[in-house]
Amino acid sequence: MMGNDLNIRNRKAYFEYHILEKYDAGIKLLGTEIKSIREGKANINDAFCSFLSDGLYVRNMHIAEYSHGSFYNHESKRDRALLLQKKELAKLRTKVEEKGLTIIPYKIFFSERGLAKIEIVLAKGKKSFDKRESIKERDTQKEI
Repeated sequence: MMGNDLNIRNRKAYFEYHILEKYDAGIKLLGTEIKSIREGKANINDAFCSFLSDGLYVRNMHIAEYSHGSFYNHESKRDRALLLQKKELAKLRTKVEEKGLTIIPYKIFFSERGLAKIEIVLAKGKKSFDKRESIKERDTQKEI
């Protein structure tokens, strides 16, 4: 399987947010979308998750059109449903509504069975002085 060699990450997430909890969710994809992800042609840097009427969706995630797809190709920035258990969805919904937290997609990977999964994180936005502290910590780690 391709399991470990796929490297689609949101690199800005740890710089912009305090990470509180992580969840692994399935993604509801079309055939040409999964083929593009297997080629590594996806981008989640500007993506975010939001609750619509019937569930949790990842929005603004860019998956490039499949090169060998004909008129069956997909839209590159459509809303994609995330597959989580009802308890997890209810827990995330209450935390997002109450505390002003947000849900950010962090990483796309393949499970052992070959299914596309997305790691989402419950996060709180950092202030500008927190970002400066992150830069200082990173610089001291480079010096060491």
